[in-house]
Formats: sequence, structure tokens, C-alpha cells
Amino acid sequence: MKVQSYLSFEGRCDEALGFYKKALGAEVVQLMRYSEAPASATSGAPSDNADASCGGATPSGDKVMHAVVRIGETELMASDGRCSGQAEFKGVMLALTASTDAEARQWFDALADGGQVMQPLIPTFFTSSFGMLNDRFGVSWLLVVHQAS
Repeated sequence: MKVQSYLSFEGRCDEALGFYKKALGAEVVQLMRYSEAPASATSGAPSDNADASCGGATPSGDKVMHAVVRIGETELMASDGRCSGQAEFKGVMLALTASTDAEARQWFDALADGGQVMQPLIPTFFTSSFGMLNDRFGVSWLLVVHQAS
């Protein structure tokens, strides 16, 4: 079994994917826009599947229906969701484990740009660098440096 995170950026998916490419070296490995959804054979409208994913309201064709983005060894899924403009990521954090303090600092500073730092990146009793932040899209991140046992 494999459990993956699926992030709904509520209309800002393209912007978010560009941000993560720059901040973390993310690679978009799959991207499907609403304009690529199969049309209904009778009405020419987007398929029921496209409608269902947005609560009955189909976003404009340029919006992201589904994307897969690779960050390091992890793949996350993402979309524009219902395009409400109000992305909410409550109770979930994505954790990044860096190999070095310099790498943790680079990622932390890049993700913090336009976001809100919850815990500055500091040394602790369990690692040389630990910090938490919400990025400009409201996604919560926890950064830590791997400590060899």
C-alpha cells in the first residue's frame, strides 16, 4: 500500500508548482488541464468525472485538473480543486529531511518567501537544524536535518 498527499491549491496550482520548482527543485511529472478532459458524447460538455471533482462547477479549461510533482524521492499530487481561491491545509504538515544544515537553510528560506515562519530554523537536542513554516499557499512544512544514529 502507498499513501500519497494530494494538495488542492484552489485555483493557484500553476503558481504553486512554479514556486516549488524554484524553491525545492521540484519536477512536474504529470499535468492534465480541465481542457483535456474527455467531452460527453452527447452534450460536448466536460465529462461527469470532471464535474464531480469540482462539486458540479467545472473550472476554466486552463486550470489544473491533476498533477504529479516529484520533490526528491517523493511524489505529491495536486490540482486547482474547486477553484474557490481559499486553499486550507489544516492539521497536515509536509516534512522535509535535509542532509546538511546548509541544505535545510536553503529550503527553509526559499519556502518562507512570502509565507509565515512558525518556528525559526534552530539547533535542538534532537537535530542540528529544525524549523516549521507555512508557505505562501498555506502549506505547512517541517524541516529537519537527518542525524546519523
